Amino acid sequence: MNITVIGTGYVGLVSGVCYAELGHQVYCVDKDAEKIELLLSGGIPIYEPGLGEMSCTNMEAGRLRFTTDLSGAVADAELVIIAVGTPSLPSGEADLRFVDAAVREIGAAMNGYKVVCVKSTVPVGTNDRVRELLSELYEGPFDIASLPEFLREGTAIRDTLAPDRIIIGTDSQRASKLLSGLHEPLNTRILITDIRSAEMIKYASNAFLATKISFINEIANICEKVKADVTEVAKGMGLDTRIGPSFLGAGIGYGGSCFPKDTTALIQIAGNVHYDFKLLKSVVEVNKEQRYSVISKLHQALGSLEGRTIALWGLAFKPETDDVREAPALEIVDRLIQLGATPKVFDPVAMDNFRRLRNHSGIQWCSSALEAAKDSDALCLLTEWKQFKEINLAEVKAAMSGTVLIDGRNAFSEQQVSGLGFGYYPVGRPSLQEPFEIPEVV
Repeated sequence: MNITVIGTGYVGLVSGVCYAELGHQVYCVDKDAEKIELLLSGGIPIYEPGLGEMSCTNMEAGRLRFTTDLSGAVADAELVIIAVGTPSLPSGEADLRFVDAAVREIGAAMNGYKVVCVKSTVPVGTNDRVRELLSELYEGPFDIASLPEFLREGTAIRDTLAPDRIIIGTDSQRASKLLSGLHEPLNTRILITDIRSAEMIKYASNAFLATKISFINEIANICEKVKADVTEVAKGMGLDTRIGPSFLGAGIGYGGSCFPKDTTALIQIAGNVHYDFKLLKSVVEVNKEQRYSVISKLHQALGSLEGRTIALWGLAFKPETDDVREAPALEIVDRLIQLGATPKVFDPVAMDNFRRLRNHSGIQWCSSALEAAKDSDALCLLTEWKQFKEINLAEVKAAMSGTVLIDGRNAFSEQQVSGLGFGYYPVGRPSLQEPFEIPEVV
């Protein structure tokens, strides 16, 4: 099948490369000429394990091409997939200008029957809007479909090639047959539904997962007060098949490009039809407050943070990605600087992206985890990278001037921290603190 994917962000690039991996002829289109040049040279503009190698393999096989020429790519396509960004407006609503711009260019390039799919996360009713725009620009036959994505950064290839399910929203049997055939080799459940339900499934799924995260974080906060262990609580809850174990890891909240954007967008979608989504508003509020629990624990351990040096391990919103959008580290760093502390930061892959957003003179940029810990009054783990979880904590303790370890992701076990003299502050687990003195500020 000849497929054109418009947009080479996470969704578009991973989808295009994976469709080529399945044997299809794929054009990936982007307006950013520098990004296209990078892709053509074998580079990848995002950090996603395995994506670069797969891209190069399929380019060499002649199945994958990158271009800025949308018209030429659309002309040869049977299937056109829109995967452009839909960032949040100040109101929280999704900004559809990139979708609209893509549709207008597609309409001008149409030269025969094609299925035009929206893979971008868009408000309910957007595909109807796409149909209307295309109808104004092209009088020939075409079909539209909603093809929501459910990939996770860091495991995007696996999520694309071995998904839990494929959702196809369309009112056309011809489009349904084409899209079902495209995804049948993935050997997964395929649900054909109406277009608006498909659009809603994406938002509802992300909102529910965000709700699970905020719920277990609220449980963790109660566990700290009643001396229960949230990891045991989550384990017991997860054994119930009605609940399941996924997304029950307590921590400092969710971030990234999807959950924050999609929850606020769904609140706005509800508001536009005069429905007050009270539950989801609370989910968002809990998540905002949860990241500041790191600051509260630092105050509990050190008192004033004025003049303190605080090491931060992890800047990306999750491991195995360089994405720092809505990462808890952004607000934590801002707050530390406001309180007069000096953040010493390190992340294995997200340093450059973080610096673009927070290039503050008060931040110390470190080249290793141990360098960040050296001479620090406290160490805060914000992203559970494997190298942090496996590090020798005795060496870390010896390098620090203080003894405070804030484990914002419950990455360390009791065995790892016991007997080292840390004042250990996990999330929702009984503090494994040993007596220690608060070091004076020099």
